[in-house]
Amino acid sequence: MSKRILIVDDASFMRMMIKDILTKNGFEVVGEGENGLKAVEKYEELKPDLVIMDITMPEMDGIQAVKEIKKNDSDAKIIMCSAMGQQTMVIEAIQAGAKDFIVKPFQADRVIEAVKKVLG
Repeated sequence: MSKRILIVDDASFMRMMIKDILTKNGFEVVGEGENGLKAVEKYEELKPDLVIMDITMPEMDGIQAVKEIKKNDSDAKIIMCSAMGQQTMVIEAIQAGAKDFIVKPFQADRVIEAVKKVLG
């Protein structure tokens, strides 16, 4: 059974890029969201195997969303996305429970490597 992934990013073209990379590599994208509130809602609704989430988003940022998701499911697997130079936010995200992070602009092989590593 292919792994089910939720993509959360406020930029629709970023979601499209990630979705494209994942589907070409045999993963199933079960949902998308554009902010942290949607991430928490969709996680509850879809119970994905993995979430790939941006850090900087409107309404609720990725770090807050990680905390909310982990509160409800301590086994949640989340990979954060960040632009260059957001090291402090990445560290905060990892401390909040994210398993890995990928840096924008995405390298397809790095995305797949992170996904495979986190999904084990």
